[in-house]
Amino acid sequence: MLFLTYPAHGGEVYMESEVRELLVEQLKDAYSAEKQALRCMRQTLRKASAPALKEGIQLHIDQTQTQIERVEQALEALNARPGRKVCEAMRGLVEEAQHEIEDHEKGPILDLVIVAGMQRIEHYEIAAYGTDIALAQALGEQQVVSLLQGILEEEKQTDLKLTEVTQQSLMPEAMSGEAANDSKPAAKRRAS
Repeated sequence: MLFLTYPAHGGEVYMESEVRELLVEQLKDAYSAEKQALRCMRQTLRKASAPALKEGIQLHIDQTQTQIERVEQALEALNARPGRKVCEAMRGLVEEAQHEIEDHEKGPILDLVIVAGMQRIEHYEIAAYGTDIALAQALGEQQVVSLLQGILEEEKQTDLKLTEVTQQSLMPEAMSGEAANDSKPAAKRRAS
């Protein structure tokens, strides 16, 4: 059991049910975030040029499908269902990434833009799963902790792989002006 002390109230207040409710809401949010990220990655895959980036996106699409299942399992372990909650933070990250992608034609600069958007998404997910794990640990929900730790490790690895692909492949191509699809990139400016 988790007890929090509030000195202003003069004693210990039983808070486990509130923490459990918070964890369930956070997992519903994570479920929505993963589904939105999955849709974004599927759209982004078609726009990427560099083979290493395309391969990485496909790998993370496959991982994300499994992660969604694990979030569902975590919710089931807490006797909850995903529901219709929408992760507004992920909605904003996805919209930002999509707008930035629209500003560029296929090529190395667009690949860098794709990585930037994907890494913002990964960092959000890393932060969210870290919090969810802490809540589950406080509640003694070891099955949930285990499920979420697996996801967190995958998100961290994806972030590292994106950095590696950027440093080893995308940035050299962008700096040399060579496009993976042998065409020169040209930024399109949206009318403001």
